[in-house]
Amino acid sequence: MITGLGKIAQKAAVTLTLGMLALTQLGPAHAQSRIKDIADFEGVRDNMLVGYGLVVGLNGTGDDLGDAEFTRQSMVAMLERLGINVRDQIEDLESDNIAAVMATATLPPFSRQGSRIDVNISAIGTAESLQGGTLLVTPMVGADGEVYAVAQGNLAVGGFSAGGNAETIVKGVPTSARIANGGIVEREIDFNLNSMQDMSVVLRNPDFTTARRISEAINAYLGEVAARPSDPGTVRLSIPERYNQNIVALLTDVEQLRVEPDQIARVVIDENTGTIVMGENVRINRVAIAQGNLTIRVTETPQVSQPSPFAQAGTTEVVDRTNIEVDEGEDNQLGIMDGGVSLQELVNGLNSLGVGPRDMITILQAIKTSGALQAEIEVM
Repeated sequence: MITGLGKIAQKAAVTLTLGMLALTQLGPAHAQSRIKDIADFEGVRDNMLVGYGLVVGLNGTGDDLGDAEFTRQSMVAMLERLGINVRDQIEDLESDNIAAVMATATLPPFSRQGSRIDVNISAIGTAESLQGGTLLVTPMVGADGEVYAVAQGNLAVGGFSAGGNAETIVKGVPTSARIANGGIVEREIDFNLNSMQDMSVVLRNPDFTTARRISEAINAYLGEVAARPSDPGTVRLSIPERYNQNIVALLTDVEQLRVEPDQIARVVIDENTGTIVMGENVRINRVAIAQGNLTIRVTETPQVSQPSPFAQAGTTEVVDRTNIEVDEGEDNQLGIMDGGVSLQELVNGLNSLGVGPRDMITILQAIKTSGALQAEIEVM
């Protein structure tokens, strides 16, 4: 006989069991990813900067001013800004210790005035090496033409070149360098995060299923319908009232939620290197595969024929000897792939036929043409 207390306990146990079963069914069997690893938030983005400048202090490895006219003009303009007039002697300027370069950098989101960024330097003239050089003050502009940072400093070159009359050794790229913390941010990008009433979560790999899973995970955490997928690459998130003026806390909570990204069945092929990358969901229908190559090998083994010793007549002759071998691939077998085989079974089956990567590319394309490969093939 079950008492009232026993019925309550039994009901609680059944509810707990159903809840655990629901969690087991809802929880994905595959590895999950954080939202911050598969999506970006609107307005939180980098900006590219670029600038043109001069590197000085090179040990005879700079630009040839006779061939790099832009370097000559840049040097004259720099000296004039410093109060030195060399316009009358512009043709007589000869120096191989200076080089024209392009400076590139990435401006992180929410960078403030005075913060520092790394700068990459690349030679654009005839310089042989930037080893030991110093970049002069170089304004760095964004896509709108405004100056957002200024770069200057000593270059750190990862490569070098050395050589003589008979041999030259080059390691790395001596015409590229880096200045750690060489740029100072001078202009901030105005973006008031806390004033936003809604924002977009942008998927890095747009997908309908992934967008829906992200919105469902956010709504389940917030306890209200605040996120809705507007397209395969965007989830619109309305800011709940309890997060007003505290968007950072909302984004911190949301980006840590875990979902299982979905992906289409795709086979990526690089014919130049023979590389094949197949997704987990690649499937094929029942199909028979045979692979064989016709190989003809021709070997020349010339022999020398000469007369006997002390013979009164005869000359030494070279007699050709040719050996021809034909391999029609008779040892190759016909393999049958059952329908719905997995990626591992497909690879194992092709490997059992002795198929190499380049032959496998041709086979996969043929299977796709026959309609048996249920995946998208992308050739790089």
